[in-house]
Amino acid sequence: MQGRIIKVAGPLIVAENMSECQMYDVALVGEKHLIGEIIELRGDKASIQVYEETAGLCVGDAVYTTGEPLSVELAPGLIEGIFDGIQRPLAKIVENYGDRITRGIKINNLDHEKLWEFVPTAKVGEILGEGDELGYVQETSIVRHKITVPNGMGGELIDIKSGKFNITQTVAVLKKDGKNEQVAMLRKWPVRRARPYKEKMPPSMPMITGQRVIDTLFPIARGGCAAVPGPFGSGKTVVQHQLAKWAEAKIIVYVGCGERGNEMTDVLNEFPELKDPTTGEPLMKRTVLIANTSDMPVAAREASIYTGITIAEYYRDMGYDVAIMADSTSRWAEALREMSGRLEEMPGDEGYPAYLSSRLAEFYERAGIVKVLGKQNVVGSITAIGAVSPPGGDLSEPVAQATLRIVKVFWGLSASLAYKRHFPAIDWLVSYSLYSDRLGLWFKENVGADYNELRAFVMRVLQEEAELDEIVRLVGIDSLSYKDRMTLETAKIIREDYLHQNAFHEVDTYTSLSKQYKMLKLIYEFYRLGNIAIDNYAELDDILSSTGKEKIGRAKYVPEDELASLDNVLREMTAELKKIAATGENDV
Repeated sequence: MQGRIIKVAGPLIVAENMSECQMYDVALVGEKHLIGEIIELRGDKASIQVYEETAGLCVGDAVYTTGEPLSVELAPGLIEGIFDGIQRPLAKIVENYGDRITRGIKINNLDHEKLWEFVPTAKVGEILGEGDELGYVQETSIVRHKITVPNGMGGELIDIKSGKFNITQTVAVLKKDGKNEQVAMLRKWPVRRARPYKEKMPPSMPMITGQRVIDTLFPIARGGCAAVPGPFGSGKTVVQHQLAKWAEAKIIVYVGCGERGNEMTDVLNEFPELKDPTTGEPLMKRTVLIANTSDMPVAAREASIYTGITIAEYYRDMGYDVAIMADSTSRWAEALREMSGRLEEMPGDEGYPAYLSSRLAEFYERAGIVKVLGKQNVVGSITAIGAVSPPGGDLSEPVAQATLRIVKVFWGLSASLAYKRHFPAIDWLVSYSLYSDRLGLWFKENVGADYNELRAFVMRVLQEEAELDEIVRLVGIDSLSYKDRMTLETAKIIREDYLHQNAFHEVDTYTSLSKQYKMLKLIYEFYRLGNIAIDNYAELDDILSSTGKEKIGRAKYVPEDELASLDNVLREMTAELKKIAATGENDV
């Protein structure tokens, strides 16, 4: 169908003679066939957001509709791929068109010519339904890419092949109701529609990240949602990089949504060089990057979030645990605000559209842990982590507030901690995790019987420190009792030797739960035995100058394969503090 442009307003164009179109259909605009998406219909007029630069478009130019919604290609070749917000492959664009994304380029989202070794797992004669496995391709050395029966298809398997095929060639044939259906490895899926599953289940186990402040104080469940809000320079991107590197997820989808180009460049340069901690292979072997930076068309930002979550759902349906990082949803919301303004919709708070909360909810609700389609009892998950960039760190602004009403984990970043070079700059006084109680039983059974008590101890000491700081500022530290000063010293140890973590140190960058538990035990015993010594009239200076305190400070640099040495530290520290306590009692 062909329409005609009657208005051009930046990335938004209005065309007439479009009465047979549907919402979210893809339209090709102008003689260069620029890619756009219909976002409003009024009579025979359609408003189209164009995902490319619209300079040069004129009233009267033709508009062609495809009759299909904006979709992504799903097949082997996604892993290690670097795409823009509408899944155009940036490496291929550089190769064919140069360093700039030329308007109107025509290029397949995935390589349709590359041959992949397909290994069948289903047998001829089997009755298969949607989601059942046909075979697999070893996409990378880490990821086995499962090829399943496409959604909406099923029947008797009458032919299946093995060997090398490209993603458009037939690898299997199904027979249903007397008709043969050919199956290739390539799938297409509309980005705005969630992929189906059998059942959604409540999260029951944590996604281990190796970041102590997160795993200990504010854990995220596998299949959960988290927000990382904070002002400029507080370390949102570094936190997301660390999670992408170390989180206990098989597949990482990293969406750079409107962030500065230099930050995405860091990701592109770092990830190929980083090693996956479990396999030793480059991290890119299990990563998909969506790079839609702030200098790309603003409309494409809005699509990038949906592109990323659809790819995440595709790998979830293979039974993988997927983590999607969106950096940042504030830039995505700004794209919504701009398009809403051009549509002349009634604005909501601070000019954002009234449907901002529902759009954010649509994204985060696609996370979760599910039983996937198919006769095998396969479970997959998506854990969604979105950065929020409120202006000036003001958490009362609409995007931050809308996000907080949806997510269960809030890692609030503090500018004051960042200025003190305390990273991750997650503020323990404002952050929270609503999964803590639900995951408590898992930690108790898998880490330590008293793990939850140690976590509560850390939070209590940090809260007491905040209260005592007020007194110290008013009347000085000498006015405090020895026990209060012991609390302040313990809080300092927790802050500097436990919560502070160096992302660039080869040992400190990641801490297993076993090591976290042993470190917490050291700190707790130092506090407990120190207070016993004070009760026995020991000098505070003797307690604070003990070698045990010094060894706690070095504990985070103990390699994972030498954790037994921390047990020795605990024994030595216990003996030393008991001796100090006995000395104090004798002096009295």
